[in-house]
Amino acid sequence: MIYELKNTPVRKLLRALEKDGFQYKKRKGSQRVYRHPDGRRIVIHYHHSKDTLPPGTLKSFIDGTKWSVNDLKRLKLI
Repeated sequence: MIYELKNTPVRKLLRALEKDGFQYKKRKGSQRVYRHPDGRRIVIHYHHSKDTLPPGTLKSFIDGTKWSVNDLKRLKLI
């Protein structure tokens, strides 16, 4: 699953978060905090100079959102 998202731009991941109901709450430096109405919270470190996430960070991102393969397909990430 992660290998299919390997070169996904961070901007596309952020749009998918918002499409899934996560709301942008605050920013501190390069950290952006998104919260979902059901209580899930994801912090993403975003630098404009680096457009994709390293594999470990991407895995942590997916784990934090609790997205399944079906969710990733629904959000058109894979």
